[in-house]
Amino acid sequence: MKFDAMTPIQAQSLPLILAGDDVIAQAKTGSGKTAAFGLGLLHRFDVKRFRIQAMVLCPTRELADQVAKEIRTLARGIHNVKVLTLCGGVPMGPQIGSLEHGAHIIVGTPGRIVDHLDRNRLDLSHVSMLILDEADRMLEMGFQDHLDQIVSRTPHERQTLLFSATFPEQIQTIANQIMYKPNMVKVESTHDDVTIEQQFYLVDDNQGRLDALELLLLDKQPKSAVVFCNTKRETQKVADTLADKGFSVLALHGDLEQRDRDKMLLQFANKSARILVATDVAARGLDIDNLDAVFNYHIAYDTEVHIHRIGRTGRAGSTGVAYTFFSHDDGYKMSLIEDALKFEVVESSLPPMSVLNKQPQSADMITIQIDSGKKHKLRPGDIVGGLTGDNGIAGDQIGKIKVTDIRSYVAVERSVANKALKKLTQGKVKGKTLRAWFL
Repeated sequence: MKFDAMTPIQAQSLPLILAGDDVIAQAKTGSGKTAAFGLGLLHRFDVKRFRIQAMVLCPTRELADQVAKEIRTLARGIHNVKVLTLCGGVPMGPQIGSLEHGAHIIVGTPGRIVDHLDRNRLDLSHVSMLILDEADRMLEMGFQDHLDQIVSRTPHERQTLLFSATFPEQIQTIANQIMYKPNMVKVESTHDDVTIEQQFYLVDDNQGRLDALELLLLDKQPKSAVVFCNTKRETQKVADTLADKGFSVLALHGDLEQRDRDKMLLQFANKSARILVATDVAARGLDIDNLDAVFNYHIAYDTEVHIHRIGRTGRAGSTGVAYTFFSHDDGYKMSLIEDALKFEVVESSLPPMSVLNKQPQSADMITIQIDSGKKHKLRPGDIVGGLTGDNGIAGDQIGKIKVTDIRSYVAVERSVANKALKKLTQGKVKGKTLRAWFL
């Protein structure tokens, strides 16, 4: 997997995890913690014992999907490992069928796991390792009761790992209740000054924020940027305003159906939209590479959350810029940020009004949805073949492909989008004509 050196959190936590100790680890998203606990649980587990031996709890479905995917990748060298994801927002039926076939490792969200426990579909009596990932986020989202229920159904003799980005008192309380002599591991959540440039802009009010955002987006024209808002309502309003001005933008917040959230994330991750306006649900655990910029439309309520937001850009050694809008009322929050990041905030000047003459640029890609998936034996290679064969488009004009059970998604360069759609709907893929449309 091209891992050649341990990250700080892996170096500190993995020896303790392999020794079988309970561990509390404080580390930010993108620090390599999934590999730390993933390797730990695969080290302990016995593929010949076909029962649930490890469980990872995550606050959101997006994070659970990402964790399950990474564990499967780490487990490629072990034959027949069964990793099952159990999350809300998707139909129960397929999960019930999968549970009847059994699993070794469960990754899921607390609410859905409690649903299965209540209906006696889940036997946790053989769990030897319990992992709480982003524990602070789960408590913020009100999962305390669910966590208590789940823990009570696991054996007393087990290894418990708790990963958290921040460390509120509640975490200490839950650790005291469910862990045995835990080792505390902490990796400082400061960011490398070289990779993240920070700029701060003083604004008077929300109209001032919108004006500043438009000026910076037109001036910088980032290919991939996240705008963080503190409320769902503000998120939708900012996204709608940008869309009206011609920007390539999507909104992501908790009022959306899970299916719609998945589609938004898919389009943003595959470069079919340039800007994602989001609440802090998107600040952690989302698998989005190479963000050019992060905008803090409002300053986060919590300094740690601000650090996580800016940490979405400049990841894995790439460079990035974080733009923060603040008002005269934000003095206290600003001094906390200065203390945490150990620098003095200097106010930046906005670009000149003349940049308003520029046009927002379109996204490089467009997503095609195909009405066929794994259940129809469709694979990514079949989609590539269908697009490139007989006067088709070039292979390097195809972006990310995602195949789910009943539908698939492929990103293609905007300049060849109509030709690509025609190839899929009028040509043959595995001898069949597919139903497909632009997402």
